[in-house]
Amino acid sequence: MNMAEATKQRILELCYEKNITPCKLAALSGIPYTTVKSIIYNQSKNPGVVTIKKICDGLEISIVDFFYTDTFRNLEQEIE
Repeated sequence: MNMAEATKQRILELCYEKNITPCKLAALSGIPYTTVKSIIYNQSKNPGVVTIKKICDGLEISIVDFFYTDTFRNLEQEIE
């Protein structure tokens, strides 16, 4: 799994936990739905930290909480 896939998975997990749709997440985060959609459908290979921070704000979690999961801890290095 790479960083983009892990980010997508985490966003979907958090939406499920909070019982909201990605569209609702975009509204809560103050970002366009197309931005969230591009992350979820793997069109965005490198979502920016500002976007992730806005998503965290919309979810009312810290950025540390977003990344503090086994998925992110176990990512393999992407530099080849």
